Amino acid sequence: MEWRASHILVKNRSQADEIYKRLKQGANFAALAKDFSSCPSKAKGGDLGWFGPGQMVKPFEAAVAKLGSGALSRPVSTQFGYHIIKKTGER
Repeated sequence: MEWRASHILVKNRSQADEIYKRLKQGANFAALAKDFSSCPSKAKGGDLGWFGPGQMVKPFEAAVAKLGSGALSRPVSTQFGYHIIKKTGER
């Protein structure tokens, strides 16, 4: 199993919650990733490409595995900060 996902990575929970709220109201994911994410993937709208089990930290991988394709996660905490994840594929 492999997944494809995009994410927005920020340092604090309150900012993650605010971005999540904006996304639920219809804001563009890629645009918010470019504006707010601290990950280099922000240049690609947050796209992380394809990855399989064991390639991402456990909380991130667990969140992606549970999402349906096209679904958005609530903020997920890891040692890197808070991720808002959009699952874009599964194969």
